[in-house]
Formats: sequence, C-alpha cells, structure tokens
Amino acid sequence: MPNAGSLLLILAAVFAGALVPLQAGANAMLGRLIGHPLWATVASLGVSLALIIPIMIAFRVPMPSPGETLKGPWWIWIGGAAGVIYITAALLLAPKLGAASFIVAVIAGQMAVSMVIDHFGLMGFAEKPVSVARLVGVALIVCGMVITQIASTMPALASQGQ
Repeated sequence: MPNAGSLLLILAAVFAGALVPLQAGANAMLGRLIGHPLWATVASLGVSLALIIPIMIAFRVPMPSPGETLKGPWWIWIGGAAGVIYITAALLLAPKLGAASFIVAVIAGQMAVSMVIDHFGLMGFAEKPVSVARLVGVALIVCGMVITQIASTMPALASQGQ
C-alpha cells in the first residue's frame, strides 16, 4: 500500500499524464492552423522554452557545468529527440486516431519500453525484474488499446451501413 508521500507523487504523475491529451489536441490544432506539423512542433517547443526560462530565473537555478554535462553517457540527450518525435507524432496521429486511441497507444508503448528499462535497470533506474503480474498489466493495457480502437471505429462502420 502506498504511503502518503508516494500517493502524492502518484497524484502528481496522474495530473501530468492528464495534460498529455490536452497537449496532443492543442498541438494538433496548432499544426492545422500553422499549416505544417514540424512548424507546430517548433512553436510548441518554443512555448516550452519561453515558460521554463523565467521560472528558472525566478528560482535562481544555476547554470550547469558544460564539462560535467559532456561527461555523461550519450543517451542523456535522448529526451530532447524523444520530445520532438512525440510532439510531431501527436500532431499527425491524434487527429486521425482520436484522443483516447492515441493516448492508449502511447501508454502501451511507454509500458513496453518501461518494462525493459526496469528489467535491466537501464538509464539509472533500479532493477525491477519482469514478472507475470507486470506482464499481465501490460497485456491489459494492450487489450484496452485494441478495445478502444475497435469501439471508436464501430460508430463509423454503423453509419456507413445506413
């Protein structure tokens, strides 16, 4: 059973996760208005930069040491590339799949990769071996993705038959 501290962290993660479909929808509309998904990606990341810099200034966050940063493993830079890929994918796919189907597919991908990261203790995470219970959890998410996608296509199929 989670304690109060970890429950608060879980609620913060749920809140952050709740913003993801809003981000996908806003970025998709931005892409339609701007006329190209890559320009919308640039605009979205520009807004992120414009928001985080004043926050860092307000909290007096010191500049990192470039030397120390460059000593890190090569994969520490994946986050930026993953952000560009995710935002662009959301711009292109969310309008076609719908918010729920897109997010369930995103979560399925996140869970699959998270299981590998946990199992091998990659990227500084503690090792958490794959178990039957964890595999069942991922399988349920994949089933949810399939059911969500089937359910979202059924009304379209029903209207075509009339």
